[in-house]
Amino acid sequence: MDKRTEYVEKLSSQMVEWDNQIERLKDQAQSARPFSEYSRAMAALQLKRDEAALKLQGISAASDDEWEDLKTGTEQVWGELRGILRDAVLKIK
Repeated sequence: MDKRTEYVEKLSSQMVEWDNQIERLKDQAQSARPFSEYSRAMAALQLKRDEAALKLQGISAASDDEWEDLKTGTEQVWGELRGILRDAVLKIK
């Protein structure tokens, strides 16, 4: 298996894990008060998740020469998503 395939599989697996966490947080946020605060946090989280998914698609579709260049931007978005998810967990719990 080449490096790009391994990288895409790793990120895909992480995305599935994050999607599961986001769904659990949405459920918790529904019953939390004040809901509007959590709603904004969940909206920001979902936007960043969608951005990360687009980066992942870009790497999957990139040529062998291009994907390494896309990796840096992807890592940045992944780090931002990780931080937003961590903050959302802390706010909702």
